[in-house]
Amino acid sequence: MYRVPAIIILASLPALSAGYAPRPDLDAGRYLKVVSDTEALLKKEPDNALAWAARSQALTALVRLPEAMAAADRAVALQPRLADALLARGLAKGGLAVQQRNLGSLGKISNAMSDLRAATQADPTLAAAWTALGLACEQLPGILGGSTRDALACAQSLKQINAPRGDVLQGTILAMEGKWQDAQACFSRALGAAAGDPEVIYGYLEALGSRETRKALGDEPQKQLQAKEALRLLPDAGNRARSLTAICDALLDAGKAEDAWRIAREALPGADAPSLLRLQLGKISARSGVHAAEGLAALDQVLKEPLEGGSGGYATVHWRRGQILRGLGRKDEAKAAAEAALSLDPKDNKARDLLKSLDGRP
Repeated sequence: MYRVPAIIILASLPALSAGYAPRPDLDAGRYLKVVSDTEALLKKEPDNALAWAARSQALTALVRLPEAMAAADRAVALQPRLADALLARGLAKGGLAVQQRNLGSLGKISNAMSDLRAATQADPTLAAAWTALGLACEQLPGILGGSTRDALACAQSLKQINAPRGDVLQGTILAMEGKWQDAQACFSRALGAAAGDPEVIYGYLEALGSRETRKALGDEPQKQLQAKEALRLLPDAGNRARSLTAICDALLDAGKAEDAWRIAREALPGADAPSLLRLQLGKISARSGVHAAEGLAALDQVLKEPLEGGSGGYATVHWRRGQILRGLGRKDEAKAAAEAALSLDPKDNKARDLLKSLDGRP
């Protein structure tokens, strides 16, 4: 089949979008802004495929998956070879498959992989598509099209577009394979080149805190390294909530809940996404038991305002509230919180386990 060169597709984007360029906001995790921008744009240009695609990607990050799927379908119908639309559909399909957690979801995962591959073919410069495809290839079994070799090939392709994020993807894949020393070299390159990039900080600390890294390093050495690296990277985080939440998670895993709480609390007034830090305060309280009343108040505030994407959505907020309320002995309220989480995601195992524990079930 004849493939339209990527340069032709890229040259056509301004005409399709009337100058709208959502990729920087999506790459930076400004999902609420993308939702707001696309809502305004689509009122004026209801057939703008790029706007529908961007909206879908943001809605997936916000865990509004049925809406995300509908927006992606609209984008693909309007512009079938638009890489952003294919990426949006692949992400939405993957999100729905993960949420369903049943055998019927396997077909959706396979279809999602096909869309992600098609997105990279339609536009080899779409960094987010290489990242999503690389992670999918590493995490999925071979029967569904996954392989470490293909995942690492995605990382190499991503390096041609954005070397630090390509190194992060490669490091993440190697960490998943239990090759921490090799992974650390990739992350070191990424941090040296783009220390202030939230995705670099987040990716590194997430891989450092993984089960595979614990097996490679040992429990106590891993915790010591998490605490050391979190504090070392704190000055580079600035006001970026995604970086700050990764730093707080690392400190929390290392048993330094009070340090994590202090950092999140002090950063809250100037953070670029305060809802994420309020959710982080609730997480710290729920996991460690510190500052329970303040953590609960932070989560209550999150429920009253828009929650930025990449956070697990409102189901996670309700689940964390339930954990804190259980710790405070407010059993009925904790059960209501768990049920609220399940109403948003009926197959949320964490909320289901919380409800079982409150009912005295094993």
